[in-house]
Amino acid sequence: MDAEKFREEVGRLDQKRVEDDKNVEIRYSLEREDNFIAILDDVKVLTRANSDDKLLMVIGLKNCSKTVAVTGDGINDIDALEHADVGLAMGSGCSAAKHASSLILTNDDFESAIRAVMWGRNIYHNVGRFLQFQLTVNVSVILLVVFGILFFGESPLSSVQLLWINLIMDTFAAIALSTEPPMEKILKAPPT
Repeated sequence: MDAEKFREEVGRLDQKRVEDDKNVEIRYSLEREDNFIAILDDVKVLTRANSDDKLLMVIGLKNCSKTVAVTGDGINDIDALEHADVGLAMGSGCSAAKHASSLILTNDDFESAIRAVMWGRNIYHNVGRFLQFQLTVNVSVILLVVFGILFFGESPLSSVQLLWINLIMDTFAAIALSTEPPMEKILKAPPT
């Protein structure tokens, strides 16, 4: 969709200045939010967009409870980079845009952003798998020790055996679960 047509459909941003004792905040809202929701499925690419169009799109998507990522390289993109959930600044861009962003693409390649997202999600999933494994092993050992004490009057495992179980489970499981490479299907999952 062309940016000019997009602006005609959605309108412009309304700004409201909110002040309290210590902070001054500018809150944005869409002029015609119902139209934004109606055309949201039709917009795949916004062409000939300027920085105001980017900010309009970010605010509209955030109001629809979407997770938003924005790329920018100039000082005019700072508002969109700050309001987005994830701001991606180009490495060749200005330092103000880099400061306002969450992630800086050093080689200005979008493939790098996809790889970064894929590896970040993979780390998150690997940590989750490791914690699930550790909780399973430790809860099993605790239940074994508690039932042993309740029914037999003593623990079936000595303290040295418990330390060995813990040592082996921590080291080998950590190595196995942390070195698993990412798969392409991890990109299709919704953001966390």
